[in-house]
Parts: sequence; structure tokens; C-alpha cells
Amino acid sequence: MKTASIANDLNYNETKPNVSVLLETDNSKELRILLKKGQSMKEHQTPFPIVVEIFEGNIIFGVNGEKHNFKKGDMLSLDGSVPHDLEALSDSIIRLSLSKKDKINRVKGVANS
Repeated sequence: MKTASIANDLNYNETKPNVSVLLETDNSKELRILLKKGQSMKEHQTPFPIVVEIFEGNIIFGVNGEKHNFKKGDMLSLDGSVPHDLEALSDSIIRLSLSKKDKINRVKGVANS
């Protein structure tokens, strides 16, 4: 058994999204992305499907240029190779489920650019 808390040790970065690993299992990688209001992650793609959960806050999630508003409690799934971006409308906590084959550093690279 492995455990983690998405709500503990919240360290927002003032200049860019903060990406951290919550859990890594045999099948997936569970990440937490902390975004301050106004922070964003520019358009990017993932090679594998993802699942995104808005644990706290409110974000605009762009898919192929179309903007969608998601708030606390909302979830979405997205196939690989689909261009997407996001922007925080309020301080937000996001859970991102990645394929085990995906790279955590890829996500951190998007957050840092």
C-alpha cells in the first residue's frame, strides 16, 4: 500500500506552477500541480492519455483552441497527442494522472516554460 495527501504541504511558487509527485504505482504516476491565480501552462501535448481532476480552485482548460471552464470537483480525460493548455482563474490544486510510460520531467518542463 502507498499513501499520499493532495492537500498537505502546499507550496505554491510565486512565478510558475509547482509540479510534484504524489504517488507512483505499477500503472500510473499521480502528480499534483499547484497554480496561483493567473499562472498558466502553455499549449502542449502528452504522448499518452491523461486524467485531470480539479481538487481546488477554478481553471480554464483549452483543447484544440477551445476554452472550457472547470472548477473544484470536476474531472476530464484527454487522449494523447491532443494540444491543450490551462490557466488558473483562482489558486488551484490539480491532480494529474499520467501513464507509467510518461515522463514527470516532461510535465515539469511545461510548467517551467
